Amino acid sequence: MQIQQSGTPVNLTDDGIVSRTSGNLIGFYVNSTNAGTLIIHNAIAATNAISGTITPAIGFHAFSAYCTTGCFAEIGGTALDVTLFFAAG
Repeated sequence: MQIQQSGTPVNLTDDGIVSRTSGNLIGFYVNSTNAGTLIIHNAIAATNAISGTITPAIGFHAFSAYCTTGCFAEIGGTALDVTLFFAAG
């Protein structure tokens, strides 16, 4: 059985929809940050959070989660440039 370790990259610097369909969030790469924060939601809006408030460092962060109703990233703090990797299906 092959494990999927890739997904469509979605770059965000403000709140946004990662996917409108169900699928797997693989993780995210923080490109730059200045006290930025991230909350991940199992929805296409800032409802039904599946994480607490994350204050990530620069680099890749594994975050394996199956999102049943899409995926939304809420970005707060001063500044955060993040790329989330999502595999629909």
